[in-house]
Amino acid sequence: MQHNKINYIEFPAKNMFKTKMFFAKCFAWKFQDYGTDYCAFFESGLDGGFYKSDQKASTAKGSCLVVIYSDSLQQTQQAIEQHGGKITKSIFDFPGGRRFHFTEPSGSEFAVWSDQ
Repeated sequence: MQHNKINYIEFPAKNMFKTKMFFAKCFAWKFQDYGTDYCAFFESGLDGGFYKSDQKASTAKGSCLVVIYSDSLQQTQQAIEQHGGKITKSIFDFPGGRRFHFTEPSGSEFAVWSDQ
């Protein structure tokens, strides 16, 4: 552990099973269940967890935006759509690269970016 560094993040998930399957299939994240209302994830760049909740993370409601890196935006977008995610902002340019935003099956918002 590094003192004063972010080392864990948690997100709400209405449907724990669908959310876990989505991130496993799209991003190869691994999971450890702790009962039915919480699961930890790892092999994701930053470890974290999902907790059972009807709420969802959304930048429109003030939530922070977690951005995932990809070597291929098009391939990642295709996987997201194939596994139940919804694209909420199509690929756009920004200083340093390109990115898009999506919601996962429980409705929380994330983004994917690439410098390619």
